[in-house]
Amino acid sequence: MTYEQVAACAVEYPLARVCAVLNLSESGYYAWKQRPPSEREQENQTLKARIHAVWQTFRRSYGAPRIQAELQAQGYAVGKNRVARLMRTLGIQGKGGQKRRPRTTQSAASHPVKPNVLARQFAAERPDQVWLTDITYIETEVGFLYTAGVMDLYSRQIVGLAMAEHMRSELTETALEMAFTQRQPDTEEADLTHHSDRGSQYTCSTYQQMLARPGITVSMSRSGNCLDNAPMESFWATLKRECADGVFASFEQAKAAIFSYVMGFYNRVRRHSALDYLSPHDFEMQFLRQTCTPLN
Repeated sequence: MTYEQVAACAVEYPLARVCAVLNLSESGYYAWKQRPPSEREQENQTLKARIHAVWQTFRRSYGAPRIQAELQAQGYAVGKNRVARLMRTLGIQGKGGQKRRPRTTQSAASHPVKPNVLARQFAAERPDQVWLTDITYIETEVGFLYTAGVMDLYSRQIVGLAMAEHMRSELTETALEMAFTQRQPDTEEADLTHHSDRGSQYTCSTYQQMLARPGITVSMSRSGNCLDNAPMESFWATLKRECADGVFASFEQAKAAIFSYVMGFYNRVRRHSALDYLSPHDFEMQFLRQTCTPLN
């Protein structure tokens, strides 16, 4: 045990007792306290301050990998293991997972389904090449708030979002309409693939009519196989871990928090491990700069 840890223990217990238990001398401890901090110790103090600031800024959700990426973007050359060690000394950590919510997929035997064209090929070469869609539950004190999302697979950006107190097809239709409005893909040229599960909200005629455009290929997960839509499932887990990790008091509070998180934080600020720790927005801007092609 180091003298720094002794100092931490001495906050709660008499120093003499701490030193006696650890078989260390009090004189050695006082000599350590009088020594000027080493260059390494000074660097650690600076880094701890920056780590804590980053952790606070990003909703106390970042673990060591994302904090390291943020520090590197700020000009601090530091390894992930060192960040993790300093986070432990600060007593902070990223937000962990939580229990899964009830399934939202309610298929209808009378609705036609499509094959799994995507086939777990979770890579895209450009924006608006593959859109993933799904529904999840958000818990509130007055019931579940159902949330539908549309994700652009290339950048993991949420391009369509809708929330309601029901799980009818209007929910998914609103999210898809937002995606079409925001992105305005030229489907004849874009060759867009739309992937969903086999829930009735996606297989119903009104939703399928919205997809009946030239250039749109409809793909659906196999029955009961959530891994066929893994990136979308991963997003929901992130949302619940970092934004909806408790029970909201009302639908209105949940809607405001989720919209702010998704559109303000997740899309534009949060660093994504699958995007070389860039945010979805910045990843798309990088595509724009590299190709000199305007996004839809």
